[in-house]
Amino acid sequence: MSGEQLLQALVAQGLVSQEDSQKVLREANLAGKTAEDVLYAKRTVDDEKIAQIKSQILKIPFQRFSATSVEDAVLHIIPEETARNYGVAPLSKQGDMFVVGMVNPDDPKAQEALKFIARQNRLNLGVYILTYGDWQQILRKYSPYKNQVEAAVKSMGAGADGKQKLVELDAGGSSDDAPIIRIVADTLKEAVQSESSDIHIEPMENYMRIRFRTGGELHEITNLPISLAQSVISRVKVMSNLKIDETRMPQDGRFRSKIFEREIDFRVATFPTPLGEKVAIRVLDPKTGLKSLDKLGLMGKNLKTVMEGIEKPFGMVLISGPTGSGKSTTLYALLQLLNKEGVNIVSLEDPVEYFVAGVNQSQVRPEIGYTFASGLRQILRQDPDIIMVGEMRDDETAGLAVHAALTGHVVLSTLHTNNSAGVIPRLMDMKVEPFLLPSALNLMLSQRIVSKVCDNCRQEEVAPDALQKIIGEVLAGIPEEDREGFVAPYKIYHGAGCEVCKGRGTIGRMAIFEVLKMVPEMEEVVLNSPTIQKILAQGKKQGMITMREDGVIKALKGLVTIEEVLRETE
Repeated sequence: MSGEQLLQALVAQGLVSQEDSQKVLREANLAGKTAEDVLYAKRTVDDEKIAQIKSQILKIPFQRFSATSVEDAVLHIIPEETARNYGVAPLSKQGDMFVVGMVNPDDPKAQEALKFIARQNRLNLGVYILTYGDWQQILRKYSPYKNQVEAAVKSMGAGADGKQKLVELDAGGSSDDAPIIRIVADTLKEAVQSESSDIHIEPMENYMRIRFRTGGELHEITNLPISLAQSVISRVKVMSNLKIDETRMPQDGRFRSKIFEREIDFRVATFPTPLGEKVAIRVLDPKTGLKSLDKLGLMGKNLKTVMEGIEKPFGMVLISGPTGSGKSTTLYALLQLLNKEGVNIVSLEDPVEYFVAGVNQSQVRPEIGYTFASGLRQILRQDPDIIMVGEMRDDETAGLAVHAALTGHVVLSTLHTNNSAGVIPRLMDMKVEPFLLPSALNLMLSQRIVSKVCDNCRQEEVAPDALQKIIGEVLAGIPEEDREGFVAPYKIYHGAGCEVCKGRGTIGRMAIFEVLKMVPEMEEVVLNSPTIQKILAQGKKQGMITMREDGVIKALKGLVTIEEVLRETE
């Protein structure tokens, strides 16, 4: 099945536009990849939809599979290298019937590899089409990270009080097999596989611990003898082009590596402590960081409002929220929607987190005078249609951004305010004239991040009386047509804890949103001493759904927990 056939089927079902399909083909040809690789990397279409279309065309059954259902004895029938190279995975074995999953069941090389394995083990083959995501989940079972790290430590003969062997830190020639290099490489792979956002390498008094931030929470993954701390940190610094001999000052660096057949960026920051240097590594994986708006949690009326707002030919779309609330992720999601061949998109970021094909991205460098304000002046000479400014930090940047929006440009940026109604007063604090705002502003979004309830172990329960009252009061403020038909007694959801979520009951994160659009009625409020209360009141008149209301709707749908929603929107 060719990439063109798949794209034609996606176009026929309205999942991809004709323009986007041609763009995917061009990008695949230029990068030497398949159309599917580009679709998966950009998350243009849900991988389950792709698998269903393949099933219809190839007449091969499709089914979702969980990695937890694959037994270790079955896993090792197919070697890890074969599974990765050919997009296949073992699923189950009963008697002489060996059931496998294939991402590309029409790949002749994959077919031959499986036939060879079946002949060797005297097995009959049964085949299902597997989603790319399920295949990735099963591959994780091949990576016993702790065992690999322990083996590397043992090979060095290093104990907590032992002396380490000198290791060649330059990744060249035979040094690829050096234990320190292997420890760092395995740590990076494990972080990517577990979809972690950050790696923390921290020297303690008697050991060095490695923690991953997964789903917003930090968890210790392993620990190493303290004698290895300096070598591991030096290896990371070499990869990031940092000064190895500078341990007194914080340093920032970056490197890119190819892991699991995709290029991933790692942003590195060192920090001196009395026990030695601490290293924080941000994992910038496009697969997990670049998401569509619906995957972020923008749905229903809010999604419709945003789509209408970004289709306007000029004006500002501002996203507000505290640090770590997912503002940049939402900006990138909007960029991907606007990223078309006929528009010139230029961005100013600090730093550039994800590289988006087709977008002209630039990183500001305040230390040499290249700031958001000076960069914005230069952008306006680049004939832009859409401008993305990572953050409006000062009065000058805000003023320039507003004037850019008034002169025919779409401007995307972020602000630090508690809610969407706080955007207008904040811009006025930054010396923007009030009479400019009604014409310049299109949308104001505010958001927070909450944990998603694990689908695998989600359990329904009737909310306690105190929560019943709160939910009822929140729903009373939502327009009738947006209440989703919820009636008392209200039911809420929690995860019981399982292998999939590692006993936490939650897996991944989702944003709750508040979307306020500029309408003619808002102009009068803006021009007459606007306060957050007046703006909120006008927003409610036009049917705005607040963050708390959006969160309660999601909690009643079983997507998030009601307790976290109430805590985040207090």
